[in-house]
Amino acid sequence: MTGLTKSYGPVRAVDDLELQITAGEMVAILGPNGAGKSTITELITGLVRPDAGSVRIFGGDPSPAVAAGRVGAMLQGGALLYDASIRDVLRLVHGLHAHPLPMGEIIELADLSGFLSTKTDKLSGGQAQRLRFALAIMADPDLLILDEPTVAMDVELRRAFWASMRTLSDGGRTVLFATHYLQEADQIADRIVVLDRGRIVADGTSAEIKSRVAGKMIMVAEDGLRAEELASLPAVTSVDRRSRRVALHTTDSDLTLRALVARFPAAHDIGIVSADLEEAFLALTHHDQVSQEAR
Repeated sequence: MTGLTKSYGPVRAVDDLELQITAGEMVAILGPNGAGKSTITELITGLVRPDAGSVRIFGGDPSPAVAAGRVGAMLQGGALLYDASIRDVLRLVHGLHAHPLPMGEIIELADLSGFLSTKTDKLSGGQAQRLRFALAIMADPDLLILDEPTVAMDVELRRAFWASMRTLSDGGRTVLFATHYLQEADQIADRIVVLDRGRIVADGTSAEIKSRVAGKMIMVAEDGLRAEELASLPAVTSVDRRSRRVALHTTDSDLTLRALVARFPAAHDIGIVSADLEEAFLALTHHDQVSQEAR
């Protein structure tokens, strides 16, 4: 993606974006609502055209790659054929592809065997997502794009889904997925791209993003300590309370710790921990003015 820009009226959903993805990578896209995650997936699949810039997939335009079955996509709320069983939907779409995966392998990867006779209008949210996943992988694509794939899935289904996803990725496929579940990105992705207001604000491994942005947290027992006094300690950027303990977010944990012990000698149960991906995400995407929501 080079110089990619897309607006909807006054809202710039994607703003001069530059992004290169290497074959075989599993890349997570994170961002608050309106950051442009869904628009990027639509641009990559050719569903919408950019106002400026270009998207290249396997060296060419998206449309031929999609038509050849080299790109599979699982988009938010993709419509399913009404009043048809899962088995019928699978058979119909399977026959449209030149070189699809074997039907049995698709059913196993998407874990559909228990409700093949169920009509699409009777599916739960999680079951519908698993059917969409089956349709996305059916053509045996080289690039798989997933937009919020585990929405409506319970914890057990989400774990099973990502186990299947890892099986596909280990086979050499490139996977790009957008998610609101930060833990998924932390555990699954080889690389994380954080968007805010249509721009990339961080790009790297989970460890790199945590280390560069979030710094450290000092945890200390609450015991009468006042937040405003703790916030005045050197290098402290914010303070919050967590179940009888206080978390001090700091850019220099050693400096903050020395000042804490000197100013509050009775402070106890002190520990230093690395901030998690959620802390990094909030630091990267926090701004004072609320932006208009993009797609």
